[in-house]
Amino acid sequence: MNFSSANRADKLKKMSEEVYDLVIIGGGITGAGIALDAVTRRMKVAVIEMQDFAGGTSSRSTKLVHGGLRYLKQFEVKLVAEVGKERAIVFENAPHVTSPEWMMLPIHKGGTFGKFSTSLGLRVYDYLAGVKKQERRKMLSAAEATEKEPLVKQDGLKGAGYYVEYRTDDARLTLEIIKKAVENGADFINYVKAERFTYDKKKVSGVEVKDQITGDSQTILGRKVINAAGPWVDKVRNKDYSTNDKELQLTKGVHLVIDQSVFPLNQALYFDTPDGRMMFAIPRDGKAYIGTTDTFYGSDKDTANPKMTAEDQRYIIDSINYMFPGVNVTEDQVESSWAGVRPLIFEKGKDPSEISRKDEVWEHDSGLITIAGGKLTGYRKMAEHVVDLAADRLKKEAKKSFSKCKTVHLPLSGADFGGSANYQQFVDAKAKEAVQYGLTEEEGKRIAAFYGSNADKLYTLAHAAKGMQLEAPMTPALYAEVVYAIQEEMTVKPVDFFIRRTGRLFFDIHAVHEQKEAVLKLMQNLLGWDAVTYQAYQEELEKELHDAVEPVK
Repeated sequence: MNFSSANRADKLKKMSEEVYDLVIIGGGITGAGIALDAVTRRMKVAVIEMQDFAGGTSSRSTKLVHGGLRYLKQFEVKLVAEVGKERAIVFENAPHVTSPEWMMLPIHKGGTFGKFSTSLGLRVYDYLAGVKKQERRKMLSAAEATEKEPLVKQDGLKGAGYYVEYRTDDARLTLEIIKKAVENGADFINYVKAERFTYDKKKVSGVEVKDQITGDSQTILGRKVINAAGPWVDKVRNKDYSTNDKELQLTKGVHLVIDQSVFPLNQALYFDTPDGRMMFAIPRDGKAYIGTTDTFYGSDKDTANPKMTAEDQRYIIDSINYMFPGVNVTEDQVESSWAGVRPLIFEKGKDPSEISRKDEVWEHDSGLITIAGGKLTGYRKMAEHVVDLAADRLKKEAKKSFSKCKTVHLPLSGADFGGSANYQQFVDAKAKEAVQYGLTEEEGKRIAAFYGSNADKLYTLAHAAKGMQLEAPMTPALYAEVVYAIQEEMTVKPVDFFIRRTGRLFFDIHAVHEQKEAVLKLMQNLLGWDAVTYQAYQEELEKELHDAVEPVK
């Protein structure tokens, strides 16, 4: 497997010497899913991403592989059935990045959901989504709901629905899909931007690209080009001569992270906000994260770096204090945050939370295929639809035949331990094994739980680091993570490591402040940066640390 950032420039040059069956623009979860589906059907596949992998929406979601309970409210029965079933597939194929999380839906007098409608809705949901027996919904009395979450608002509490969602790390999930695709022969490269299309007899034949790191330009040829650029779908389509009447509507979502010493949340909740929307509050690794907002985001704005505004922050804090009146969270207790944009298909006259989350695929006169909309949970099914279409076109146009989709029972990278039933046992055994490599059992457990069956590679790197003169806070475990991220996950910049590869900037921001200098120095040594590059990457990381805490005025 060749997925190192040390030889990115050579990789791009090699990619320009090939003719691919599919060239995919966009290295978020949609593009990654399409690549994995296509390459396992024996297509020759290239993926280009103008930022880091999962750099857009795919690292800024609510981090739930959820079944879409809210879509029942909009009577999107087919969508609920599909994403509900997909949820179980995603979990089984990657239990190390996905875990079941019981979710409580408190029912208050005058709230969005009544007792009867909640009970009925959750029952229908269980049926449509094919929920396994031990995870089917329960209804709780007010006393039982309070016992599960003592912080919940008592005034008007009538009870609660109790059902299972799946928590994930969206960027890690995307990376495990990518690594599995690379393992099967797909070529991926980050920080490479699609500049314009090339044509052969008015049909798209490839993409002229520019390396955002070196400034080099190349042309990558493909029999079919797929636009899976998420929030940038319209910008990519506008580079093509063929027009289309569909357009995207971007909406922004913000999440806040608060330490559990301040907000001791015990139980994940899906709750009413004062203005009648719904919001999640989820405990995770000693923190609680809360979101999301849902506001229109103009296409003229900076799609790459949406920011939390003071208004966004206030709205979420007010919602927390409304549902958990004893907590009294203030702005200065917000430890970190993230903001992302959702690319939805425009629907006239609808407010942000009413717009359908359905995906749509369309073909242009030039042969370009675009996919937009959709949800994290449905990535595999969306990929199957797109690859079926591409396979059909390649059969007609290039006389090439490919097999059917193979991703239903395909463990992702790191999931080679025999399914979810064996996961905990695997982690416990690996934790004990880590001691032989000079790690503590605790470090071993964290690595095994996070990286799954790729933990062995990190243990070996950590063992090699034992003989080095490492200065605190650089430990063998941290050294292993950084080297693995560069060699096996094409990490180019420190922000890639702290945001997309480890999620630390969101969920352990103090560790980032502690480790940043040591990580920058190690990456400089391994990737040979000059002083100017070092400073640029350092400033970029400082800006991200600042923006996670300070809202835009």
